[in-house]
Amino acid sequence: MQISLILDFVKKESKPLFSYLCVGGCAALVEWLFFALLANVAGINYLVATAVSFIFSTASNWILGRLWVFRKSDAYKGKTLIEGILIYAVSGIGLLFNLGLMYMFVSVLDMNSPIKKVVSKIISTGIVFFWNYCARRFFIYRSDQ
Repeated sequence: MQISLILDFVKKESKPLFSYLCVGGCAALVEWLFFALLANVAGINYLVATAVSFIFSTASNWILGRLWVFRKSDAYKGKTLIEGILIYAVSGIGLLFNLGLMYMFVSVLDMNSPIKKVVSKIISTGIVFFWNYCARRFFIYRSDQ
């Protein structure tokens, strides 16, 4: 019985999850590029670079997500500000997870070289991806998809 519920869930979620994976991949590239430029080229502290790159990444994720994954949603028609606040709130929690993971990798596990910082950022982004997808899918756009 439990296995059939899991299989039904996976079947139902596979298309939007794959679509969000593509959107998230584009947003991740934006985030990693800004992070690498800020942390390694501009010499900005890795935690500050993480926070700033998050702002650009979240904007690209929101725009692409609305155009591709959650395009059928009418929940925020005419309420773009509310939608944006919810997106950034959910992503802000993801940022806190991301910052904690980056601190653990770079400061605690001493992954402090330029390449190790970028690898840490990639791993952190992958972990936080699932939080972002689930929060959008089951909280922000729950009734429309």
